[in-house]
Amino acid sequence: MSVLVLNAGSSTLKFSLFAGRSTDLVADGIVEIPTLEADPKDAVPAVLDAIRDGISRDPVVAVGHRVVHGGRVFIGSVPIDARVIDEIGRLSELAPLHNPPALAAIGEARRAFPGVPHVAVFDTSFFADLPPERHVYPLPYEWYAESGVRRYGFHGISHAYCAGRAAEFLGRPPEGFRVVTCHLGNGCSAAATLGGRAVATTMGFTPLEGLVMGSRSGSVDPGILIHALERMGLFPEELDEILQRRSGLLGVSGVSSDFRAVQEAARVGNERARLALAIYADSVRAAIGSLAVAMGGVDALVFTAGVGENAASLREEACRGLECLGLRLDPGRNRSLRPDADLAAPGISGRILVLRAREDLHIARETLRLIVSK
Repeated sequence: MSVLVLNAGSSTLKFSLFAGRSTDLVADGIVEIPTLEADPKDAVPAVLDAIRDGISRDPVVAVGHRVVHGGRVFIGSVPIDARVIDEIGRLSELAPLHNPPALAAIGEARRAFPGVPHVAVFDTSFFADLPPERHVYPLPYEWYAESGVRRYGFHGISHAYCAGRAAEFLGRPPEGFRVVTCHLGNGCSAAATLGGRAVATTMGFTPLEGLVMGSRSGSVDPGILIHALERMGLFPEELDEILQRRSGLLGVSGVSSDFRAVQEAARVGNERARLALAIYADSVRAAIGSLAVAMGGVDALVFTAGVGENAASLREEACRGLECLGLRLDPGRNRSLRPDADLAAPGISGRILVLRAREDLHIARETLRLIVSK
């Protein structure tokens, strides 16, 4: 039997096909959605073509879907039915770039595989049980109680996988294991996981809060936003565009939202690009310290996703000064080793890992867990 995993974005549909309970990867890939008018559901036939040989041998018994925002309703993975689809649609207001593509792919996949269970795995559910002092904002309490304004956290699928993989890689039991995971790509977040449960994270009510990102600002003084609206003549939609698409690495460097392009510009002497990279690394370093303190220490630090896995210079800069936490990077290992690997200097108590991002594997495992338990 096979389990199909779909991860729909605004411009791509990622897919992975796993061999049932063994979760051995049979096939994976990305289907590009070339135009703004195109719909993610239009990419599903291309996925079916890519996996046709695999599913002819082992029919698909379940389909797992990544959904970014589960709000307060979905605190864990759930089988998809009409009620779940309606609720994901209502939550699109909080994730307008992510939930609608997921819904489109879910609809088309259910038509392609009508006789098998479909499961929604939510990025936010890993953070559903954050302690109140870490998910309630210091705003009028009615905003939280009546309108659901709280820290939801994102990239939870990646953080959950990496926290578990770190314990497995190091041969540590989950109990008492303290890990800080840094998911660094175009979107960036960090999280603290203690004993397999998330206890703190950097992203908040939306994916704007927290670390500096490719084109997103991360955390800034809210007073700046009020100033921009009242004194700079910006409209809310203009401010949203700036914070989402014209800030971060792009906004500071003026070069690109792509870390590699900014890094190259810095290499040839672009001072704004150098400043952008310094701000980026500083935000990661500060988050690591804050999250480690939230757990009373750290046993392992993890870097994952596109930048985290591939930018050795960023890892080195982000780890500068972390000796006070028992973390020291080995420069040679950092430059030469590839995921999954331990980059920490010998004799240091805290380990520094670079792990391959495997949201697809976590989704497959969650999907199997639900269909087996039914």
